[in-house]
Amino acid sequence: MKLFDVYPLFDINIVKGKGCHVWDDKGQEYLDLYGGHAVISIGHAHPHYVEAISKQVATLGFYSNSVINKLQQEVADRLGALSGYDDYQLFLINSGAEANENALKLASFHNGRTRVISFAKAFHGRTSLAVEVTNNPKIIAPINNNGHVTYLPLNDTEAMKAELAKGDVCAVIIEGIQGVGGIQVPTPAFMQALRQACDETGTVLILDEIQSGYGRSGKFFAHQHCGIRPDLITVAKGIGNGFPMAGVLISPKFAPVYGQLGTTFGGNHLACAAAIAVLDVMKEEHLVENAARVGSFLLNELKGFKGIKEVRGEGLMIGLEFEEPIKELRSKLLFEQKVFTGVSGTNVIRLLPPLCLSMDEVSDFLERLHRLV
Repeated sequence: MKLFDVYPLFDINIVKGKGCHVWDDKGQEYLDLYGGHAVISIGHAHPHYVEAISKQVATLGFYSNSVINKLQQEVADRLGALSGYDDYQLFLINSGAEANENALKLASFHNGRTRVISFAKAFHGRTSLAVEVTNNPKIIAPINNNGHVTYLPLNDTEAMKAELAKGDVCAVIIEGIQGVGGIQVPTPAFMQALRQACDETGTVLILDEIQSGYGRSGKFFAHQHCGIRPDLITVAKGIGNGFPMAGVLISPKFAPVYGQLGTTFGGNHLACAAAIAVLDVMKEEHLVENAARVGSFLLNELKGFKGIKEVRGEGLMIGLEFEEPIKELRSKLLFEQKVFTGVSGTNVIRLLPPLCLSMDEVSDFLERLHRLV
């Protein structure tokens, strides 16, 4: 049986990782500034993480959600304390798209409405509702195109207020920082106006923090740079450091109703062991603070490079928009300078390294980039 061909692949077989570095099957070492789509939060093969997962799988890897799993409450307690959302509720699932899917359903259950506001360049996933609020017609199948969504320009306060004033919007879903869209950052003024408009119109505010959350921006959630509190927050990627896991943080205004939501694999014992280990390391090694400090230095250093039109982002979520297409540059970074990066569109390189990235590793990357630009 052949694999279904959905991605163009680099001819590199990665077999090992440690911290912010990975190795291929030929022994070649690479600096990982992409973290597998922002998934690797605490670094590859962290000893505490490896120990926690190994111990759990040797004891009990899985049992159904029909019985108590105290590890789920431990995840909730630690996540609430570290994020500042200890008064919220947590629903554990498996992927970012599934988190957004359930958040949109919760919003519609809450106010009975069906219309959703999303934004230009948004990406929220590939399942039914999640892909419908994603601003990319190429990945929205006809069966998913049901007319629920209005897309607005990001940071256009007047357009947002005008739509919400109609009074029929179920939810607004917005990324803390747009990732796939090229590291587009909502302004604090816009986010604060959005929060107020949602309150005034009974609209549910959903913050997609799947890529921008879990410390990546230099705060636990990117929207915390703006001083707001959403109704629902979706998380995935960094929550498990590579183990598939996701969640929805749910405001106290939502009362659970048995049967509305459910999951087979969500919050299983092995996933919870991974999530607890991640939170342990984030707290003990001050990784949110490290992302803020190292990211700020890297952002400032990158602004002096020739050919870069704009540097955007917060913490260790950085977009480099070049004046020319970056396909060749990215390839040279990978194959000549041995640095993994991401891309958005034709002109933007994305940097999403593990949050343990050091100043020495930043200096190493800047030297490698200098050889090319």
